[in-house]
Amino acid sequence: MTELQAEQAAAVPQAEAGLQRSRYFDVLIALAAFAVLAILPMLTGSKALLDFVIRCSAFGLFATSLNLLVGYTGLVSFGHGMFFGLGAYGFGLIMQRTGVPVPVAFVATLVITTIIAAVIGAICVRLKEIYFAFVTLAFQMLIHSTILSWVSLTGGDQGLRGGIPRPAFFGIDLSNHVHLYIASCALLVIGLLLMRQIAQSPFGYTLRMIRDNANRASFVGIDVWRAKLTIFVLAALFASTGGIIMALFVSGAYPEFAYWTISGEGIFINMLGGVTTFLGPMVGTVLLLILNDTVTRLTEYYGIVLGIVILFFAIGLRKGLMDFVVEWYTQRRNGPGE
Repeated sequence: MTELQAEQAAAVPQAEAGLQRSRYFDVLIALAAFAVLAILPMLTGSKALLDFVIRCSAFGLFATSLNLLVGYTGLVSFGHGMFFGLGAYGFGLIMQRTGVPVPVAFVATLVITTIIAAVIGAICVRLKEIYFAFVTLAFQMLIHSTILSWVSLTGGDQGLRGGIPRPAFFGIDLSNHVHLYIASCALLVIGLLLMRQIAQSPFGYTLRMIRDNANRASFVGIDVWRAKLTIFVLAALFASTGGIIMALFVSGAYPEFAYWTISGEGIFINMLGGVTTFLGPMVGTVLLLILNDTVTRLTEYYGIVLGIVILFFAIGLRKGLMDFVVEWYTQRRNGPGE
């Protein structure tokens, strides 16, 4: 064995040990974050604050899952919101029409999402970037049109009416607002932790290689189509989970959940928070929801304010908030001479 081979062989266990430590650290952060969120109802009696966190959980999972495509794989999807809508409608319809326990409906919704995402993804990921973006949008509009036209099943433009049954399971009663809040926080933390593990895994670095140069990745033996399809389906599952949380929150599902504007909000969230840091979409979600709640309360010219914010980030910062903060901190730490 040459000296170079010996160094490479010694570096592998060190890299694996470092990855393992990083995973343990991520789990500890996730547990700490959940603990902080769980005690929040004990510290405040504000229902509005708990509602805000539930909404952040739904849209945070959706936006972060979109960033698995946009930031890590280089696939800009204009139709990712279809899976948010599928999660809401799938879960709501299963609960209304079958009366199965909530965990069964949850798993069944994810299975349905997996099948639909696999079919759509198998078509879309073969296409070049711009065509991928618009074909995903076309599929979203198809699903939205189906929701509007299949009135007997979906309720049409009125959405699912009559509420979503929430039978208690394992001592958890989702009709209780605090229980729903805790369950939403748990799904958020688990979802973010799983997506973090995907992003930091060898598969995640394979996605980065595909993003940077798909032809080179294919040349070194990576099955680019299979990798893109896999992350497309995984991202759909997390987006669907966000839709389930929203369906539970509003006790129903509405066509707006599957409209193209939901995908637009996801892209805007990623632009606000940044796509090069894992928590960028989560920060963007908080910013957008605060912006929505504040501006709509103060003025009717929401579109003008939103346009100014977009211009500020696009022309002023030229990056998301977390991207800007990380870059500023790195430059400050390295010093002006670096």
